[in-house]
Amino acid sequence: MAAQDFLARIGAKPLIMGILNVTPDSFSDGGRHCDPGAAFLRAKKMVEEGADIIDIGAESTRPGFTPVSAEEEWARLEAPLAAILREGIAPVSVDTTKAEIARRAVALGAAIINDVSGLHGEPALAEVAAESGAALVVMHHCAEADPARDILADMRAFFARALARAEQAGVKRSQVVLDPGVGFGKTFEQNLVAATSAGALKAAFGLPVLVGLSRKRFIGAITGAPTEKRLAGTLAADLAALQAGADIFRVHDVAEHADALKVWSALVRA
Repeated sequence: MAAQDFLARIGAKPLIMGILNVTPDSFSDGGRHCDPGAAFLRAKKMVEEGADIIDIGAESTRPGFTPVSAEEEWARLEAPLAAILREGIAPVSVDTTKAEIARRAVALGAAIINDVSGLHGEPALAEVAAESGAALVVMHHCAEADPARDILADMRAFFARALARAEQAGVKRSQVVLDPGVGFGKTFEQNLVAATSAGALKAAFGLPVLVGLSRKRFIGAITGAPTEKRLAGTLAADLAALQAGADIFRVHDVAEHADALKVWSALVRA
């Protein structure tokens, strides 16, 4: 099964998850890959550049995003997803908070459910993961930023609740990956902590960690660079996350990350 193959590879090397948005309003590349043919070609190029997983999403989760119905999300997602899965070019992750979308996606062959609600949205989503055996990415988020919040303590409590819900639904612990949710209801300082929280999360839960730092606003706050010019900052942030213990890197710029991770690994081995 693709999910088991993906989970078995975690830890052998840093894994790259290539971002494929089939939305008109994503913060970085909205509207570029909505056409099924364009989406497939983009996915194929990312795999050629070194992506280990393709993460496809049909509803933006950028700040201030407009929610869409399950029907609209599936209308955007179905054809590109089917095209990519038909060719079997890489394990595919579906980025959704809706149980019905996850159910349809895994029925087509998606191996991973990437839930930005962190199982604090639709309870049935955990049931889909349990029934299908799909890997499940559980992301931490806060409703709004609070400077007084102890972000590590909040993440530990959040993930403890999510894992309890997953277990109750029948999800095996070995299916779960944690995501500290950089950029989701956190202050600038909290985002810095979250970006390098993999070691703390592994110590608390013993589970692999995915980070999504690519082109995020906190990088722009540090460098002053606009969204499209945050590659250097993203690479630095992801290497810091790698040093902290992160296993999977969700990125827009696959080729550059593949090179950076190869060089890092070679230096560590030396």
